[in-house]
Amino acid sequence: MCSTAESSALPAKPSVVRTLLRLWPYVRPVRGRVFGAAGVAILAASMGLAMPLVLKWIVDGPVADRDTAGIWLGGVLLLLLGVVEALLFGLRRWMVARPLAGVEATMRAALYRHLQRLPISFHDRWPTGQLLSRGTGDLQLLRMFLAFGLTFLVVNSATIVIGFAVLLAQDWGLGLLLMVPVPPLIWTCVVFETRYSVAARRAQDQMGDLTTVVEESILGIRVIKGFGRHRSQARAFHALTDRLMATELHKARLLAAIWMVILCLPELFLGATLVLGVTQVADGELTAGTLVAFMTTAIALRWPVESIGFLLALTNEAATATQRFFEVMDAEVPPDAPPAKAARPRAAPAAPALSSSPARPSAPAPAGTGGIRFERVVFRYPESPPDAPPVLDGVDLHVRPGETMALVGGTGSGKTTLINLLPRLYEVTEGRITLDGVDIATLPRHEVRTRVAVAFEEPTLFSASVRENVAMGGEGELDRALRVSQAHGFVHALPDGPETEVGEQGLSLSGGQRQRLALARAVVARPPFLVLDDPLSALDVHTEARVEAALREVLADTTALVVAHRPSTVQLADRVALLSGGRVAAVGTHAELLRGNAEYRFLMTGSAVAASSHGADDGRSPDTDHRETTEVSAR
Repeated sequence: MCSTAESSALPAKPSVVRTLLRLWPYVRPVRGRVFGAAGVAILAASMGLAMPLVLKWIVDGPVADRDTAGIWLGGVLLLLLGVVEALLFGLRRWMVARPLAGVEATMRAALYRHLQRLPISFHDRWPTGQLLSRGTGDLQLLRMFLAFGLTFLVVNSATIVIGFAVLLAQDWGLGLLLMVPVPPLIWTCVVFETRYSVAARRAQDQMGDLTTVVEESILGIRVIKGFGRHRSQARAFHALTDRLMATELHKARLLAAIWMVILCLPELFLGATLVLGVTQVADGELTAGTLVAFMTTAIALRWPVESIGFLLALTNEAATATQRFFEVMDAEVPPDAPPAKAARPRAAPAAPALSSSPARPSAPAPAGTGGIRFERVVFRYPESPPDAPPVLDGVDLHVRPGETMALVGGTGSGKTTLINLLPRLYEVTEGRITLDGVDIATLPRHEVRTRVAVAFEEPTLFSASVRENVAMGGEGELDRALRVSQAHGFVHALPDGPETEVGEQGLSLSGGQRQRLALARAVVARPPFLVLDDPLSALDVHTEARVEAALREVLADTTALVVAHRPSTVQLADRVALLSGGRVAAVGTHAELLRGNAEYRFLMTGSAVAASSHGADDGRSPDTDHRETTEVSAR
């Protein structure tokens, strides 16, 4: 996570120029328009520098000779130069507006595409607000820099060089006097750049933190209002706002200091030059026209010189935005289908590559390798310390073709982590997972996810219609999927039926309705492999029973792994795997584990009493005991 708390720990950043050069691949397709616009802007600035020369001619010529026609001609020339300058600046803006808007759009698309490809472990570490600020505010700042800051940094630098050349050509003594403040200005700019870049980075990171708080407050508004925590959230918001305001005020003080130096120092020498020039005119050493042209040129150079502070600030902020953008873009995307590890145990015999089609492979899998198989799977989260124990430590499990396996375990036993490995949301640390005998690590992720459908415990819906949300699971029959999830009734009761927009996060629906739509999304494409993470937890007893009845038909045609916390969900499975301590502790039917495994019995019933003690006193059969225990648990 990149936040303000960590900004001080960031490695030394490269130079501003080297950082900004990383934007070249995005600017290269429009380089002709950008360079052309810079050339047009330099030409426009040259028009402004030509005006003093016309003034010199007017004063030393027509004015001195009292030539009225010449004065009118000079006025027309000045007017033409002003019109041409205005047209050229308008042309510059037209040349860069569309191309650089396209550069911003391209960079935003690249960032979005990269975020989609990055592993879940990356998103676990990074706050959403930090990513949002990089994709919005930072890219807008870069577009403004490329369209305005970069162009005028080049144009104003060229204007200053050309302008001082004109001044020296008119009177080298006065020109040298005006160049005296240049070294102090350069030193001031170097000091400013060093300090301002640190403040700019801090401010942009703090803006990301503030965006995170605002986003969480909006998404969690029901929790905040339900628990009356609006005051504590407001305090957190104001604390971050105060920190950001303090940083922005620090930036403003730095900017004010350099503006004071840039404005005052040249003005002092400009005044001294004017006094010396008037003295030379009085002594006859300099013509009045030359002095007018000299002072007009010097005044024309005020804006290029005074803008240095603003342009340097914008350049530093753009460099910081570039660095923040590439912090995300440089995040490594794991190989889509890495080569098999030499140390992988029990490598399966070669099998045909799986097709991206939902249909099963035509060639039969080697004996004993069909279905889903976890082989000595070890997993630890990437950010975990090296000496931390793994979440999963040598999991061996085989879900036979066409079988439904329930996965049961206590809180923190690794159930959700295990099923997240199957669609490659995380990559295994050691061991391997196979689908019909083929190691999923050797398959492209999109192919794995085409064959493995997942319904998560926390259903996520998007700001789209019901139809579009369900269709994210693939192409299939919408009505069938809605009937299986028992969502058909409430969906068709919505104002526009399946075309109804469900709103952000689907919060316009109840928790049970969202969960049923998530289940419909998982089954719509008839996947050969199905993973359900406690899919019925938000349903009432009657709806749960109807969903279970419909799910049995779906599960009969697929290989499924179901995380279960309640006996009613376990009843969907052919067998049950008990996960304990990061390993599979026992596998069997629900009845077998209920009778023979104390940990499983405790998870299902809350009782650790041995099954053998039941029936010894009252003569009841274990099956009768099992049915009663299940009914009590369900109630």
